[in-house]
Amino acid sequence: MEFNVKKLASDAGVFFSRAMQFTEEKLGQAEKTELDAHFENLLARADCTKNWTEKILRQTEVLLQPNPSARVEEFLYEKLDRKVPSRVTNGELLAQYMTEAANDFGPGTPYGKTLIKVGETQRRLGAAEREFIRSASINFLTPLRNFLEGDWRTISKERRILQNRRLDLDACKARLKKAKAAEAKAAAVPDFQETRPRNYVLSASASAVRSPAPGSCLPLDTASPTSSCPSLYLLWNDEVEKAEHELRLTQTEFDRQAEVTRLLLEGISSTHVNHLRCLHEFVESQTNYYAQCYQFMLDLQKQLGRFSGTFVGNAESASPAAATSPPAVAAATLPAVPTIPVVPTIVGVPNTVAEGVLNPNEVKPPASGTRRARVLYDYEAADSTELALLADEMITVYSLPGMDPDWLIGERGNQKGKVPVTYLELLS
Repeated sequence: MEFNVKKLASDAGVFFSRAMQFTEEKLGQAEKTELDAHFENLLARADCTKNWTEKILRQTEVLLQPNPSARVEEFLYEKLDRKVPSRVTNGELLAQYMTEAANDFGPGTPYGKTLIKVGETQRRLGAAEREFIRSASINFLTPLRNFLEGDWRTISKERRILQNRRLDLDACKARLKKAKAAEAKAAAVPDFQETRPRNYVLSASASAVRSPAPGSCLPLDTASPTSSCPSLYLLWNDEVEKAEHELRLTQTEFDRQAEVTRLLLEGISSTHVNHLRCLHEFVESQTNYYAQCYQFMLDLQKQLGRFSGTFVGNAESASPAAATSPPAVAAATLPAVPTIPVVPTIVGVPNTVAEGVLNPNEVKPPASGTRRARVLYDYEAADSTELALLADEMITVYSLPGMDPDWLIGERGNQKGKVPVTYLELLS
């Protein structure tokens, strides 16, 4: 117990000495050992890396999980070293609701069929999102978090030790400076002249001339400070030697700690290389995710385009008043897409074009009503009656009597086939 008390007192003394040294440096009353410019640049670079890594990490977490409550829950599970429970994505939850609604409305109805198709696509989007979050967490977030919780903590610890070594070094320099000043003063002024009355000094000096006592000082006119009165001078001389010894030890510890810290700071370059590789992997995962989403939506759009004729037919059977005006139905469903005038279909007359028995070789363009169109997206033909499209190409389009308003006949040179209106930008 006594040893612990002594150690505690010693640590308290060291802490107080460092605090005094730090305060005097801030007030400009003490000298400070400056680090070289290269070392300062390494420190600034390390601080910059730490600050931006924290910001990028936090914002990426927000991107992957916008719900703050869910992020807090994941953080608590991580700190408790427990597995984070699997959470349903928003797309998967939407898919579940759409499927249940389709079952209630009837999976055979047009609305039910569409709900099922859209719900399946939302489920695939949710699964792709889950995979993207998992990949981004492993390949990007984890390395950033490991740097902040591992390498940076080590760097911060060694920097604190270096700061303490520097304060100890500056304190030793100040102590040595004071000891040398006191030694010089003791060498210039004899000890007995400061500690005894003047009349006593004179009488003692006079008697010392006649019979100097062993260990006494010689008179002022014959005594030298270093030989006649060595007590105070020797005391300060010992103090100077002790301070020089402590300074050498402290300087060695400071240099050793500075070298250790320097090596750790120079390792920031390798950290940047590692984070660069992780950033490429993050971009690749995000690219794959959005490419999958784009492909899923294209497939859904094609499926909905094929079913649009069925929906119109059901609407005709349910509402005879609207059956004689297919263009009105098209205008109600696609108000933002310019359409070509379509000849109305008479109920009861066979419609070979709408039934998908179009022979492109037998199609003749009308005398009037053709327009130029720019393709917005790539389109892969589902069968021989459709025309494959490439984005940004120009084609000629026109409508035939009785055609589904969501489809047109497209021509590219000698090639003909049906094309979906939603993939086109009709030009005047």
